[in-house]
Amino acid sequence: MADVHDKKTRHFNMSQIKGKNTKPEIQVRKFLFSKGLRYRLHDKKLAGKPDIVLPKYKTVVFIHGCFWHGHEGCKYYVVPKTRTEWWLSKIQTNQTNDDKAVCKLKNDGWNVVIVWECDLKSNRQEETLNSLYQKIVDLK
Repeated sequence: MADVHDKKTRHFNMSQIKGKNTKPEIQVRKFLFSKGLRYRLHDKKLAGKPDIVLPKYKTVVFIHGCFWHGHEGCKYYVVPKTRTEWWLSKIQTNQTNDDKAVCKLKNDGWNVVIVWECDLKSNRQEETLNSLYQKIVDLK
C-alpha cells in the first residue's frame, strides 16, 4: 500500500513529532512539581535518558507514547498499514532499548516507573497521577 502523503508532506509531518517536552510529559511534571517534588529532566548519564529523575527518591519516570513504544492492547497502538515491516522493526527496537534501560537502571539501584500516554487521557489522568505520586513517595 502506498503512502497517502507525498515525500515532502510525510517528511514535514514526521519532523513535527517531538521526543522531549511532550504534552503527557509536561502534565506529569506539572503535577509532581505541584506536589512539592523536585526533579531533573532527561539525564544523559542514566540509561535510557529518563524523562524525569527524582534523585531524592532514587526513582526515574519514563512517559511512553503508546504508539512509539508498542503498548500492547491499547487502542492508541495501531500498526500503520504502509511500511508495516519497517514500523514493526522500529517499535520492536524501541521496546528492546526500553527493556535494556530499565534492567540497567534497576541493577544500578534505581526505582523505575513507566507511565503510558493512554493513562494520562482525561478519564484516567487524576487516578494515574495520584497513583504515580503514591508510588514515588512510598519508595523513599
